[in-house]
Amino acid sequence: MRHRLRVAATALLCVLVSGLISVASLANAATPAATVPPATVPDTIEQRVAACIACHGREGATTNAGYFPRLAGKPAGYLFNQLVSFRDGRRFNSDMTYMVQHLSDAYLREMAEYFAGLQLPYPPISALSDATPEQLQRGRKLVLEGDAARGVPACVQCHGAALTGVQPAIPGLLGLPRLYVSSQLGAWLTNERHALAPDCMADIGRRMTTADINAVAGWLAVQPMPADTRPVASLPAPLPVRCGGMPK
Repeated sequence: MRHRLRVAATALLCVLVSGLISVASLANAATPAATVPPATVPDTIEQRVAACIACHGREGATTNAGYFPRLAGKPAGYLFNQLVSFRDGRRFNSDMTYMVQHLSDAYLREMAEYFAGLQLPYPPISALSDATPEQLQRGRKLVLEGDAARGVPACVQCHGAALTGVQPAIPGLLGLPRLYVSSQLGAWLTNERHALAPDCMADIGRRMTTADINAVAGWLAVQPMPADTRPVASLPAPLPVRCGGMPK
């Protein structure tokens, strides 16, 4: 009799223990595992334009050895006009178009003003050039004097005597990669780049030859930066041609 009672008690204990284990398993299954909260990304303009530095360099201050242009310190109006042109199809670059095609004017203006407000030092400019002395001389003449016979104004008449640009929307021409300058001048020549009407650079670019473009780009690429690299507030005389990006 006692043996039977012990067997029964043992069986009951096993059932109870098994039940407790099952309940604990269900409870654990119902309780979600602790999750690590996602890392928070600061919602700042610096963070939102971080993608730009992949091509344009730290804070948009690329060196003059590559292809991509510097953004830091450019006039905000110029940067805004270019972003809008990429978005609206006047300029084409698959990466740029992809990034800005859904952005509003207000967002593009905020990006432009951010980069325009950065005053960062320029890297040293190399005086070495693969251009011939004749090319450099031709480039200097076109930049400083133009070619009146063909209706090509001097670069300094629009981009400022120091070639650092003019507010609010004319870019500087120094401290840029030679390949970038030549490719963009070439895009005006071949009608692949456009700006707001009246498209003054398209008119000027079509009056230049490939030799002119190479000469201008080669001379600009080896010029040292002036002490003050900021765009000037205004020009001493009216623009020689009307440009859609500049106020009347």
